Amino acid sequence: MKEDACLPLAEAVRTAYRRGGEDETLSPLVLTDARDRPVGRIAGGDAVIFYNIRGEREIELTRSLTERDFKEFPVEEDLKLQFATMIEYRKGLPVGVAFPSDGTVEDTLSDTIALHGLRQVKITEAEKAVHVGFFLNGKKETLLRGEEKIIVPTRKDVALFDEAPEMSSERITEAALGKIRDPGCRFIFVNLPNVDVVGHIENESAILRAVECVDDCTGRIVDAALREGLTAIVSSDHGTVEKWLYPDGKVDTGHTDSPVPLIIAGGDPRPVLRSGGELADVAPTVLNLLGLPQPPAMTGRSLIEPDPVFSPAGNGSKSAARRRVLLLLLDGWGWNGETWGNLIAKARTPRMDSLMRIWPQTTLQAAGEAVGLPAGAVGNSEAGHLHIGAGRRIYSDRVKIDRAIADGSFFRNGVFLQTIRSARDGRTALHLLGIVSFFSSHGSINHLFALLDLARREGVRNLYIHAMLGRRGEMPESGAHYIGSIEKKTAEIGLGKVVSVIGRYWSMDREDNWDRIEKTYRMLVYGEGTPCRDILNP
Repeated sequence: MKEDACLPLAEAVRTAYRRGGEDETLSPLVLTDARDRPVGRIAGGDAVIFYNIRGEREIELTRSLTERDFKEFPVEEDLKLQFATMIEYRKGLPVGVAFPSDGTVEDTLSDTIALHGLRQVKITEAEKAVHVGFFLNGKKETLLRGEEKIIVPTRKDVALFDEAPEMSSERITEAALGKIRDPGCRFIFVNLPNVDVVGHIENESAILRAVECVDDCTGRIVDAALREGLTAIVSSDHGTVEKWLYPDGKVDTGHTDSPVPLIIAGGDPRPVLRSGGELADVAPTVLNLLGLPQPPAMTGRSLIEPDPVFSPAGNGSKSAARRRVLLLLLDGWGWNGETWGNLIAKARTPRMDSLMRIWPQTTLQAAGEAVGLPAGAVGNSEAGHLHIGAGRRIYSDRVKIDRAIADGSFFRNGVFLQTIRSARDGRTALHLLGIVSFFSSHGSINHLFALLDLARREGVRNLYIHAMLGRRGEMPESGAHYIGSIEKKTAEIGLGKVVSVIGRYWSMDREDNWDRIEKTYRMLVYGEGTPCRDILNP
């Protein structure tokens, strides 16, 4: 018998690899009994804990399982689930929330600009809409006074963006050029998402095209800004493809712990930039350039060095009433001084090379504690945009949850206990649903293990795990390793089974690709997927 013969879903994932499958887009695998009946389906009256964090990619699946009037695809009429989420994915969802939000962040960059009556615009495509809106604005969902958002539709004609690495950058660029020509628009924020999005796909040639496309768009946007008298800041929210290889040469498609570049083009006189900055220093820098006061809650520091010629209160000789600033964010564009495994260095980037040669530049910390994450954690778009907008450090949900596990309060959490006890006392099943990873910004396998321990303490009898796999930040074929570690954990504590596995492409969407979510729903509720025999229960 094979060493992993007692790990049916781990072995099924390995079989899928041999047949050409990979973690991110893995089609559903479903545990079945001797009669090929699916095991552990979500049924009426069951309890569910969706333990993912971040939240923007979790809303659609949560809605399909909890909303009574859900209409996007056919669902069971009313499952009456006792449903809990680790954090608040969106206000108004009919779920319990174990770790509620600390609320909105006030006195952000956008708040301050609006307070002083200036017009501002945020431009990106739908893939990053939540970042330039919700997160950049301190977790506020409504538009501020004088604020405009231009969200270019994300292409639907491709399955993965390595088929179209340019994405919708041309339309983003055209929208940015239009606002640059509008003298009444005082602050323009533009996000070009290509490097981050395409960088998560193991396709070097596509990534090089994405980098080169962003470089070209950057040059066009900055040139136009300088012609119109704007000061242009070019930066990023985290790294990705500047460290595309692990030390052993295998591909790393995840985010990185690299710093990010920051360039300031324009200004009279040219500013002098200090070193040692972090993303929380971007907002004070923008306010400095706009000639606006920094609110006391904003504890970051302007990156512009005090200078007898350059006024810390604004852009020297230019009247505060006429100052305009462009902040161009190259999503996922990290800084790495080494060339090995560095796809940004490998790509042709004449426009960024020229900007970095001509204009003042520095680098910013964009990972770990600098963006409210655990020490050593890689950066991500959520934390990056939140800190760019907030101008101060905001501790992440992951840090709060990890601390709760460490101090034991996790195991006394009222929402968890209510959900788990409803399954125990009602003799229904408890389902744990989420990403399985040590590195994903959407969740941690340690949180799953803590929930398993809590369920065992509470005397749950029927517990089923539905796992989502993703390659981002992971070694190739790491999904099978994670599933195996979960199956070994359940064997050790004598509770639980991994009953379904699916790639996160099908379960964690934020672009209304309801066909993907339906595939996950039908796996969870009807057991649709490739059957995998439960050899422990023949």
